[in-house]
Amino acid sequence: MSEVKLTAESRTEFGKGAARRLRRADKIPAVLYGHGTEPVHVALPGHATMLALKNSNALLTLDLGGRTQLALPKDVQRDPVRNIIEHVDLLLVRRGEKVTVEVRVHVTGKPAGDGLATSELNTISIEVEATAIPQSVEVSVEGVEPGTQIHAGQIPLPAGAVLAGDPDAIVLIVASAGEADTGDQGAPEGDVVEEPAGETAGEG
Repeated sequence: MSEVKLTAESRTEFGKGAARRLRRADKIPAVLYGHGTEPVHVALPGHATMLALKNSNALLTLDLGGRTQLALPKDVQRDPVRNIIEHVDLLLVRRGEKVTVEVRVHVTGKPAGDGLATSELNTISIEVEATAIPQSVEVSVEGVEPGTQIHAGQIPLPAGAVLAGDPDAIVLIVASAGEADTGDQGAPEGDVVEEPAGETAGEG
């Protein structure tokens, strides 16, 4: 994944009022932390940051007063109505350092016969170098027979990446079209799988 360069400005005003003033100036309040350092409060350029964060696990190169820092978005808070970014928590990383991230599973191909692929997990957790995070991992269902389950441990990963989650977790199920049509009828309610929220240092 390519790095996105952003210019960050130090900020000394905190609280909701200060955050609103920043957003009116097309800037986004953020906190940079990690590696045992004290949190650094910064302001990021609004439009450029919004574009950068459209890619999950975007690697950011921050120019902060002439000093360059690498960071990953840890938590992005958005306005639920206007869908604008209100605050970002950034995790400091170093070149060569390995990080654990969630990456999207991209399904390709067509199963055999009347098979239909159903996603059980949209992302998997991998450990990979911070500068080599893939945008997604690909799993092919080309020619896969109905009744097949594909587990996380079976998904090919980029060189240098290792699975950080449960290898037995079911990512995809290939069912016949008839089973897929009736599979939800009378099914017991299962646990809702939610992506764990990242740590947050708050808006202040």
